[in-house]
Amino acid sequence: MIEISTDLIKAKKILENNDLVSIPTETVYGLAGNIYSETAIKKIFETKKRPLFNPLIVHIHDKEALTNVAIEIPKNAAKLASYFWPGSLTLVLKKNNNIPDLITAGKDTVAVRVPDHPITLALLKSLQFPLAAPSANPFGSISPTTAQHVADYFPNNLSLVLDGGKCQNGIESTIIGFEENKAVLYRLGSISVEEIEAVIGAIEIKNNNEDAPNAPGMLSRHYAPKTKTLLVNDIANEIQKYKGQRIGLLLFKPNKELFPNTITEVLSETANLKEAMSNLYAAMHRLDKENLDLIIAEKFPNNNLGKSINDRLLRATKN
Repeated sequence: MIEISTDLIKAKKILENNDLVSIPTETVYGLAGNIYSETAIKKIFETKKRPLFNPLIVHIHDKEALTNVAIEIPKNAAKLASYFWPGSLTLVLKKNNNIPDLITAGKDTVAVRVPDHPITLALLKSLQFPLAAPSANPFGSISPTTAQHVADYFPNNLSLVLDGGKCQNGIESTIIGFEENKAVLYRLGSISVEEIEAVIGAIEIKNNNEDAPNAPGMLSRHYAPKTKTLLVNDIANEIQKYKGQRIGLLLFKPNKELFPNTITEVLSETANLKEAMSNLYAAMHRLDKENLDLIIAEKFPNNNLGKSINDRLLRATKN
């Protein structure tokens, strides 16, 4: 039976015993194991039913530990690490030879970040090894932003979820790699493109790759509820097509129109993109439990964090 606890000593022992613990971060909850334990890393892939071609993110406790896992760090990578770590930025860099191929899907690069959560930072500092930690959900499902989400997903597959409360940012980290020393965005996330470009200048965006993804989150279908979901510009017009069905609405802000016989989730009462992002997955989890015929999500303004939210909703609606 899974336990939800703040017991760092117990978590440390489980991880040192080549087993898994779910950890809180400021983005989403992760499914963590020792990067140097083949047993633990295989358990991550098996527990999530995650394909082996999809690489994992390595979590370290501070930017000084970066040279333990990566080499040939471009100047702009160091600049971004100094500016955003601890935080919701993952860097894809040439890997150190000690990083197992299982973690990197056989690539010569490794995805790495310093999470911004006091419980997980304390855990990482107490360990003699970094942690690989993809989101703690079955592959392709809605990511978890509370300890209970994780417990609901894996009641019999995990022994411990470290409880760090609700995840502050609520969607995954932004992933930046480097091709010929030029910064490339592989995944939109909790840090906007505009924030990245304010630090290092213009970047290229390459955030889709079905066959051999450079980083997690690049597959077209991901972050998806079990309930069929649509992403639309005009909620009022779309809802007319589905009269008589049980419909859930996912709205950015309050809508002056009334939609009777629907279950509605408003992500921000004040039309704040950061607040909406923080609430996104939890709202999707709630709607997915309502035995709906359909979820209709409202498209967000396509700027700043709105791009990241639209990215998640678009992937959730792919067949």
